[in-house]
Amino acid sequence: MLKGVENTQLCNESLVCMLLEPIFLINLVTSIFLCGLIWVIQLLHYPSFHFVDETRFTAFHAFHNRRISIIVIPMMITELVTSGILWWNSTWLDLNAIGFYLVTGIWIATFLLSVPIHGRLSGGKQNSEINLLINTNWIRTVLWSLKVLLSVLVLIDN
Repeated sequence: MLKGVENTQLCNESLVCMLLEPIFLINLVTSIFLCGLIWVIQLLHYPSFHFVDETRFTAFHAFHNRRISIIVIPMMITELVTSGILWWNSTWLDLNAIGFYLVTGIWIATFLLSVPIHGRLSGGKQNSEINLLINTNWIRTVLWSLKVLLSVLVLIDN
């Protein structure tokens, strides 16, 4: 039994403990996947926006948004839901709870920073907006990296 799961509020009921362990593992795998993806986006993909010709940028950006959404949306929802379940069954400041707060921060950064910038870029290439996207995306990159670190700490603390 994972220690991070074992110390939850409802774990005196063995069925709840048994259900929380696979939820934690799904959360861990999802977070690791998203963390790897955000590093590729941060270091390779977003900077490559600068190399797309202005005449093709709008089509490229629309393609990017459609295709990345197929990957990111289900994974982010899975991570949010599983983080929420782990948070609900934990104390306010244990590592699973802090992981949920980090995921919440990722969602806030996504919808307050990244989505509006992508909205502006959908109208055409603007190097200043691309730079802003790259710079503000460091927030999500750091938060996802911290989320994975916390989840791994829960895993190895057992």
